[in-house]
Amino acid sequence: QVQLVESGGGSVQAGGSLTLSCEVSGDTYSTGCMAWFRQAPGKEREGVAVINSGGAYEYYADSVKGRFTISQDNATNTLYLRMNELAPEDTAMYYCAAARTSCYLIVPLSSRPYNYWGQGTQVTVSS
Repeated sequence: QVQLVESGGGSVQAGGSLTLSCEVSGDTYSTGCMAWFRQAPGKEREGVAVINSGGAYEYYADSVKGRFTISQDNATNTLYLRMNELAPEDTAMYYCAAARTSCYLIVPLSSRPYNYWGQGTQVTVSS
């Protein structure tokens, strides 16, 4: 079993920054591709950023490329999402997710391959 717990959400003004954290526990060695997703009110869940556990691989949605950075700390089993230049359209519930499969073998921004999900952390960006 793998458990994911997000934290770091909150309210920020447009142009500001936030860093989200996802603490991974349980059978961490079963985790391959890891990702951040988000879902805004009235919209479908969308993939934001992806990183492969133990590998040099990152992938970002066009809407956040250049503003967001995904990273992981293997020593603490923590996934991060650094969000810069936040805009109101970034307002959403943010979820971390983990797949058993390597990022190279899946469509990374699709939610279907991910086996484990956190409960989410709310990010609200005001203008």
